[in-house]
Amino acid sequence: DCHACDTKKVTNRDNIYNFIKKLVKDIDMTAFGEPIIEHFATHNPEAAGYSFVQLIETSSITGHLVDKDGDSYFDIFSCKPYDIETVKKLVDEFFMPKQIRVTYLTRQA
Repeated sequence: DCHACDTKKVTNRDNIYNFIKKLVKDIDMTAFGEPIIEHFATHNPEAAGYSFVQLIETSSITGHLVDKDGDSYFDIFSCKPYDIETVKKLVDEFFMPKQIRVTYLTRQA
């Protein structure tokens, strides 16, 4: 969860696309197809923004970025381990949040 990202960055589709591509590469995942990136909920300024889904061989990466205040939410669900610090660094580089809160869960079937 990211608070107060740079609104110019969260409203820029190309920036979001480039983030997804670099994230997949830097955390050593394998993308399945291209990411789906859609801007919607424009009728509701509190929720309007881009959402994305990138399928990966070990599950998915999703996100929602709010136009109004730059708050952004990213989820990486993967059966393959990845480096959280790499993710934080990329989020900071591409979106410049004022605060990042990480929640990391290890699931056991």
